[in-house]
Amino acid sequence: RQPATTPAPTHRQPSAPVYTPPTLPPRTYNRPTTPSYKPTTPAPTYNPPAPAYSPPSAKSLSNEPAQYEFNYAVNDQYSGSNYGHQENRDGYNTQGSYFVHLPDGRLQRVNYSVNGDSGFLARVSYEGEAQYPAIGKPVRVGYN
Repeated sequence: RQPATTPAPTHRQPSAPVYTPPTLPPRTYNRPTTPSYKPTTPAPTYNPPAPAYSPPSAKSLSNEPAQYEFNYAVNDQYSGSNYGHQENRDGYNTQGSYFVHLPDGRLQRVNYSVNGDSGFLARVSYEGEAQYPAIGKPVRVGYN
């Protein structure tokens, strides 16, 4: 017997690939013509609240002159602030005063009055002697 021989392999040139797009299934979804959402509660309504104010009283609309008095004072040891104000008004007559401790150690006092159309009449006075520290020595007095 003769030895078995295997035939020599044969090679062929590969063919160019051919693209074929996939086939799409037919469209089965149709968009609804009306929205499918239906709210279960009615749309909210706005009812504005009733006004919380009352019309002005007859007294506030009157032409009567004002009548008041006030006062305040500040004396803060830490900052050195010391000042105040006081005023009284009865009709067209106003009297008052204010004071402030100045950084130079004096007290400035202003007394004023207004009587009708007389204008603002002020009397300014100072109490104490102005003190100026020597240069180079920091001093903590008022407004510092």
